[in-house]
Amino acid sequence: MDNIELNKEASDFEIEDFKGEKFKLSNFKGKSNVLLVLNRGFV
Repeated sequence: MDNIELNKEASDFEIEDFKGEKFKLSNFKGKSNVLLVLNRGFV
């Protein structure tokens, strides 16, 4: 896993949302802030 650095562009990735729809981080390029919450799941 890469280290996180300030003022460095994040690597692009694709993931499914809770509805099963795929999206890429690059879809949000140009937005001021992007907050991703990755849950492991509920038991």
